[in-house]
Amino acid sequence: MTVVLVINSGSSSLKYQLIDMATESTLASGLIERIGGERAAIAHRAAGEKHEREAVIVDHDAAFVAMLRNFAEHGPSLDDHAPAAVGHRVVQGGRRFFGPTVVDDAVEGDIEELIPLAPLHNGPNLAGIRAARRVFDDIPHVAVFDTAFHTTMSDASSLYAIDREVAEKYRIRKYGAHGTSHKYVSEATAEHLGRPLEEVRTVVMHIGNGASVCAVDGGRSVETSMGMTPLEGLVMGSRSGDIDPAVLFHLHRKAGYDVPALDRLLNRESGLLGLTGTNDVRDVTRRIAEGDEIAETGMAVYVHRLRHYLGSYLVALGGADAIAWTAGVGENSAEVRRRTLEGLEWLGIELDHERNETRADGIREISTDASRVRVLIVPTNEELEIARQSLEATGLAG
Repeated sequence: MTVVLVINSGSSSLKYQLIDMATESTLASGLIERIGGERAAIAHRAAGEKHEREAVIVDHDAAFVAMLRNFAEHGPSLDDHAPAAVGHRVVQGGRRFFGPTVVDDAVEGDIEELIPLAPLHNGPNLAGIRAARRVFDDIPHVAVFDTAFHTTMSDASSLYAIDREVAEKYRIRKYGAHGTSHKYVSEATAEHLGRPLEEVRTVVMHIGNGASVCAVDGGRSVETSMGMTPLEGLVMGSRSGDIDPAVLFHLHRKAGYDVPALDRLLNRESGLLGLTGTNDVRDVTRRIAEGDEIAETGMAVYVHRLRHYLGSYLVALGGADAIAWTAGVGENSAEVRRRTLEGLEWLGIELDHERNETRADGIREISTDASRVRVLIVPTNEELEIARQSLEATGLAG
């Protein structure tokens, strides 16, 4: 049995999953939240059971101790299921990391240097790596970067039209995000269609609280909606997405907003939350059914941006073989899918409304049999993709 432990370390959380790569099945998973707070919430799932408790977890080192205790008390035993590698999610790899990378001290240093490009993510990701390397010091650790999948984008897709010297000095360009998910979903889509990945053009709709669209041509990212940071692009749960930059100048001059206030406004107080008062699409959908005009307007803005990017990426790809919906909203909101795709029959996109409304597990098609573009729901599995890439980077695959 070849086992990989996958770690996703946040600023105050630690998610983990132990995966048997022979069957690509999850042996155990867990989440430790509120690290550094008064009481951390600890959850561990194994053998069909969920175990929960609270404890004081002062930092990520202590979180790893708590994780090891979970395995010891609730299984499976890490002695019997010893990881061959540990895979880590890292959000920002800049233009340095183009694939999964075995971590050493130099790689840690590079990840630390890239923190300014993803201050909310790379720091916590690095804290998890360092804690894990202290605990599992005799096996390889692999960093899998969200941005790596998008390094295939052309300069035309990834450069901003600002002074070239300023852009190069401060590393300002489009890096994208959700690359691990976009890669997994595009490959799963090609497999479902029974066609070689190299022949398939897919628009991947990763729509959750954070959301991005990606145009994938033959397994390569050619365009994506998130930019230098995860703020650009779609209307999200609490992020504005695309906005005229002069709005920020206006708010500074007229309302006295400073940089922290602008950051908070665009990242935490905008998107669906700013438009409707809630960041939950389910609440918005319920309020629309009750006749709430504010919710209706918010949904209209949300969907308009989705259609804008979908249309743009169909042009970028020269047409698509499939549209693949994934992540929380993409997999579960029939309303968002319907509103986004309705009226696009002239593009060869025909949604089967009964299939769209039917809930089921696994990959499923929701387009009509006559639709030239296949429309699918493809549940993402970023942890499995990280595990696969970790074996690839260590030479343990196959």
